[in-house]
Amino acid sequence: MYGFVHTVGDVMTRSVATVGLETAFKDIVRTLQDRRVSALPVVDGSGRVVGVVSEADLLPKEEFRDEDPDRRTQLRRLADLAKAGSVTAGELMTSPAVSTGPGATLAQAARVMARSRVKRLPVVDDAGRLLGIVSRADLLKVFLRDDEDIAEQVRREVVAYLFPRPQSAVLIDVEHGVVRVRGRIHDRSLVPVAARLVRAVEGVVDVRFELEADGAPAG
Repeated sequence: MYGFVHTVGDVMTRSVATVGLETAFKDIVRTLQDRRVSALPVVDGSGRVVGVVSEADLLPKEEFRDEDPDRRTQLRRLADLAKAGSVTAGELMTSPAVSTGPGATLAQAARVMARSRVKRLPVVDDAGRLLGIVSRADLLKVFLRDDEDIAEQVRREVVAYLFPRPQSAVLIDVEHGVVRVRGRIHDRSLVPVAARLVRAVEGVVDVRFELEADGAPAG
């Protein structure tokens, strides 16, 4: 079973705005506004990603603007206080950057985002140099896949593998990403396996079974 699996390199954005370690606070804000993004990779002189600076990293500057300096350490985290007094990307950034490689699968990238609670990942090569950026929206592009493409992959990689003819007679229909598996099978114990394999096909939203096994329903 050798289905095509999209990788981060297939869906990432290659034209990425970046800032350097010495980029000034106002220039960071201006770049965020101009590019309509909420975070920027910070790169060093060789193009390696050394951190990410986001709107959240910049907000302490405004948050602490009118607060009593003598009470700050009692009321706020020291890290936020440090950022409130910072003026360059190197001082403001969150480091090290949570990143991924172009060969990572979309599922792997999604897991990294979820565990790290970030909305996007810089995509880097083996040397840490920036290649692009992948966002949550990029990962969702797989669900735009054509229904018939999904159906053909399920027929080729799941049905032909688990339910070959003439022992079984299985039909596949897909509508809005929902796969319907119907017909007759020879072994009902294969249904949970089929469910896992179908759900692993990119673009599948859900799978529903309308099967009979040995004359009895296999749901």
